[in-house]
Amino acid sequence: MHNTGKFKRYKGINNLLIIKFPSEGWHAVTGWFMKTVSIICEYNPFHLGHAGHIEKTRQLLGDDVAVVCVMSGNFVQRGDFAVFNKQARAKMAVLSGADLVVELPTPYVLMSAEGFAQTGVCILDGLDVCDYLSFGSEANNIGLLQEAAGIIMSDNAIDILKERLNEGVSYATAQQFAADTLMGKYADVFKSPNNVLGIEYIKALNKFKSKMLPITVSRTGGDHDGDTGFSASSIRNKLLIGDQIDTLIPASCNEIINDETTSGRGPVSIKHAEQAIISRLRSVDDFSQILGISEGLEQRFIKYAHSEPTIEAILTKIKTKRYPMSRLRRILLCSVLNITKEYTDISPPYIKISAMNDRGALLLKKARKQTKLPIITKPAAVNKLCNISKNLFNLEVKAIDFYTLAYSNENERFGKQEWYNSPTVLPL
Repeated sequence: MHNTGKFKRYKGINNLLIIKFPSEGWHAVTGWFMKTVSIICEYNPFHLGHAGHIEKTRQLLGDDVAVVCVMSGNFVQRGDFAVFNKQARAKMAVLSGADLVVELPTPYVLMSAEGFAQTGVCILDGLDVCDYLSFGSEANNIGLLQEAAGIIMSDNAIDILKERLNEGVSYATAQQFAADTLMGKYADVFKSPNNVLGIEYIKALNKFKSKMLPITVSRTGGDHDGDTGFSASSIRNKLLIGDQIDTLIPASCNEIINDETTSGRGPVSIKHAEQAIISRLRSVDDFSQILGISEGLEQRFIKYAHSEPTIEAILTKIKTKRYPMSRLRRILLCSVLNITKEYTDISPPYIKISAMNDRGALLLKKARKQTKLPIITKPAAVNKLCNISKNLFNLEVKAIDFYTLAYSNENERFGKQEWYNSPTVLPL
């Protein structure tokens, strides 16, 4: 059905390139000199809202623009197991409009929205083939979002943030207060979740002086994690209780979801590995070194991990007004996966490819010529990399081994799966 073999350039004529895949013969691909847009995403799972984002982006930039996605792996930023594994979700993306999907490593997925955005931009800058970064927003006003990003990064805003955080409020509350103080009525831009994430992307572009230009399209269908329209959250809920979602996802994704479900590899959630999670949580020797832990929060984890019988009960007991539940879920997963604070000082040391089509393969070839970061398509390649890269890859191996414990099919829970996963390559 697909192959992971080598391709080669055969003949270039203007914007036409002929390439060959061993199992599928010759293909003509337009756009050798094309513009490329990037999207930082989770696709948990891919749905019609995501397809609409890609379609609207192409309407802005041209139908022949190539789309590169940086996608989270088997764990997601809200602090949960991805509903389907990363191979299945990457394949859904390529079948539904993306050309190249690269992986956002687990430690960076489980950071704050700021860390998530910065790492995504780092990987895209490292790939060095993208001209734009596209994201959905409620405001659909790139000028306003850029202004908000500049103001919230200012010295005045930082001083206000520090003052409010010292009073014990959450980061989101402190940021909204700073915005209200400095932006007046325009501070409402911070009250919508996709706007906030878009502002983080722009902040990251500014911080790294990225060549990518931000563009935004209108986000419709409810909040980022809400329960209306095409929200991924409502679709996950339907999947987990066995409801039909055919009308909410592209037809190209149906076969993949049916295959994953029939094979017992999904849908999954953190609840499916609850006993294993609590066991690991009670075995943590030093919570103070876990990514995301600060200000004595480790004492609450130690206390309630041993006294409460469920994940929900543990997190409910730990929660205070300062710490939103999403942050606590991320810390819980970092504790279970042994993701420590060292990753706050380590940029992604490699770029790992998840899936591509013919045009994505051309982008990959272009990237190999100009990137300074190692690009991994075959897992064995990591053995030639530095110790930092090897440590990160081995962490991913263990994280995926843990993720598979949530599969309903016992035969699919075998270990070391990451060592056998090569990118999916599909025709354009």
